[in-house]
Amino acid sequence: MTLLSHEPAIRLGVFLAMLAAMAAWELAAPARRAEVPRLIRWSNNLALVVIDTAVLRLVLPVLAVGAAVWAQAQGIGLLHLAPLPGWLAVVLAILALDLAIYGQHILMHKTPALWRLHRMHHADPLVDVTTGLRFHPLEILLSMLLKIALVVSLGAPPVAVLLFEVILNAASLFNHANIRLPPRVEALARLILITPDLHRIHHSEIRAETDSNYGFSVPWWDRLFRTFRARPALGPDGVVAGIGAFGTARDQWLDRLLIQPFRRPGA
Repeated sequence: MTLLSHEPAIRLGVFLAMLAAMAAWELAAPARRAEVPRLIRWSNNLALVVIDTAVLRLVLPVLAVGAAVWAQAQGIGLLHLAPLPGWLAVVLAILALDLAIYGQHILMHKTPALWRLHRMHHADPLVDVTTGLRFHPLEILLSMLLKIALVVSLGAPPVAVLLFEVILNAASLFNHANIRLPPRVEALARLILITPDLHRIHHSEIRAETDSNYGFSVPWWDRLFRTFRARPALGPDGVVAGIGAFGTARDQWLDRLLIQPFRRPGA
């Protein structure tokens, strides 16, 4: 329970450390040049984090870790049906949650109503560390409801849920970062991680490339379900990120981001 008793500090500490590290790397050696000024994109993308957090706290009485604590106290969930070593329950829960997020990501792309929410994330004209935080509040709320339902159904150990959320958040900051790993490091890293070069393909304007590399942390689900794409059609430097109809500097302001799901392209 030591980890759980320090949950806020752990989550905030890892978040700030990863955000600072990736932002510093981007400033020192960006993989791509920004067309929209960084001040506009960063300030408005980061403002979304504040709004998303407030919406979750206001709308939901408990979040994923709290739901896991409740389910554990009630003895609810699949993982309580058979005695398992604690470490194995944690590993299985993390893998199941990661697979669920992969599946949710596909639904966000394939379901028109959900895509309207998710496209705000994809409409960022330059993929960088703050893009990993750029999600519409309604998408964040739906995602958390799904996560809570899965956590309770699984009976996921609270520690596993905390670790999963910390890993997922750190992975999102890393794989959206506007950085490039050395070739040899990239070749090894992408065996176990979604690297920035891999995830940048997912943000391509080419829909066939957008509909690939759905994983946030590991590439295993993409490889297993054949949604993995190792190289973009035009090469790493040829990927054009974003959605052209929502790619202007004005479209990156907070008010436009919040109403984007309800706008038609060009409106």
